[in-house]
This record gives sequence, C-alpha cells and structure tokens, in this order.
Amino acid sequence: MDAIESIILGIVQGLTEFLPVSSSGHLQIAKALLGVHIEQNIAFDVTLHAATVLSTIVVMYREIWRLLSGLFARGFNDEKAFIVKIVISMIPAGAVGVLFAERIDALFSSLPFVGCMLLLTAALLAFAYFAPRREGRIGYGDAFVIGLAQAAATMPGLSRSGSTIAAGLLLGKSRESVAEFSFLMVIPVILGKMLLDIVSGAASAIPVDAVPLAAGFAAAFISGAFACRFMIETVKRGKLIWFAAYCAAAGVAAIVGALVS
Repeated sequence: MDAIESIILGIVQGLTEFLPVSSSGHLQIAKALLGVHIEQNIAFDVTLHAATVLSTIVVMYREIWRLLSGLFARGFNDEKAFIVKIVISMIPAGAVGVLFAERIDALFSSLPFVGCMLLLTAALLAFAYFAPRREGRIGYGDAFVIGLAQAAATMPGLSRSGSTIAAGLLLGKSRESVAEFSFLMVIPVILGKMLLDIVSGAASAIPVDAVPLAAGFAAAFISGAFACRFMIETVKRGKLIWFAAYCAAAGVAAIVGALVS
C-alpha cells in the first residue's frame, strides 16, 4: 500500500465515520476498487481510528471540557448524568464487539450483504426524516436503545452515526441533543475498537511504512474533522433525506456490482 492509496482510504474513513453512510461498507468498497488488502494491517487500522477520535475531540472540545469539568465537581450534576448515559450506551456495543467480532468480520467480504445494509441505513434515515419533531432530552432508557442501534451498526454497511441518529430522532428527542450524544458516544467505542484490534491482531500485524501511516492519519483527521462538524449542523437542520437517497443508490450499486462481477 502506497501513500496515495493510504490517503484515499484515510479520506474514506474520515468522511464515512461521521456521515451516515457506513464507514465499514465504504472502506470495503474502496478496498475492492483499489485492490488493497488491509485486514491484517493492524497499525494502519488503529492509525485511522486514532485520527477519527482526535478529530472528534478537536471539533467537540467545548462539550468534552464541560463534561470533564462537571465530572470532577461536587455532587451529581447534569454532566455526570450525561457521562452515565454514555456508559450505558456502550454496553450493547461492547458486548457485541467482545462476543461476536470475528463472526461479524467474516461478513465484510460480502458486497451483497454490505449493499443490503446500506439499503437498511437508507430506510432508517428516511423514517427519521419524517418522524414528528419533538424537544425531548435523552434519558437513561433512551441511551440504552441508542446503544442497541450502535451495536447493530457493527454490521458492515449499516451506518453507526445513521443508526444512532435515527434511533434518537425516532425516540422523539431533539435534534441538538441527538447530535451531541451521537458524536460523543462514539469516542469510547472507537477507543475500545482500537484496543481490540491491538490485542487481537498484534501477533499477525503486517508492518506499514511510516509515510503511508502518516498520510492516512492526516487524511482521516482532516476529513473526519470536516465531516463531524458538517454532520452536527446537518442533523440540527434535519437534512437527512439526502443521505438516505445516497445510501439507497450505493446499496443498489454494491449489490448489482457484486452480481455482475
């Protein structure tokens, strides 16, 4: 894998980690088009995830600082309650990642399956777009349901951000609270995925040159920061229907492409 391929994959990872179009599905499609195999390149995979975490922290540093400040304040406050909700949302994804990670990874080579999950993402976004507008805040039960949506999104082609945002909106929560919760809850999940990748793949990791690593990191960070900021504003404005149309088109293209190849 050279620097150009690394940059392309970094851009795909950075954009699709936050846009509701499935990073896993688009990475699988991108790898197929480029003829690149990075399943065992643990260093590269971890580098891309580290870049997306950093981009989230940079974009949402005010919210993160507010939560950290509240965490060390006296008494049980709104910030501590929010952190508890984040922890609750992590439970389903953590269980799925630990118990079923290998089985799920086996599905990543199936483009028809990815296409079907992209169609499901399109349906979720469409339902969320037409959901009644409300102003409810996310509760503890809501956090668990959104966590279930995030756990389901470990399936390749089913968008994590799309699933969690759609779940929050379908639960009747405000766009602002759903956007904030969806993009903050991903930080510990990505960190956990990085840890699992390191532990499970360290022995079989294929060395990657420093230049492609650096190029992929920079591409994922810059594109991730742009996509995170853009998506937060998009959720607040309720413009999810365009992503539904895109996912539907990408899903059909993936299925047709796999059948005719």
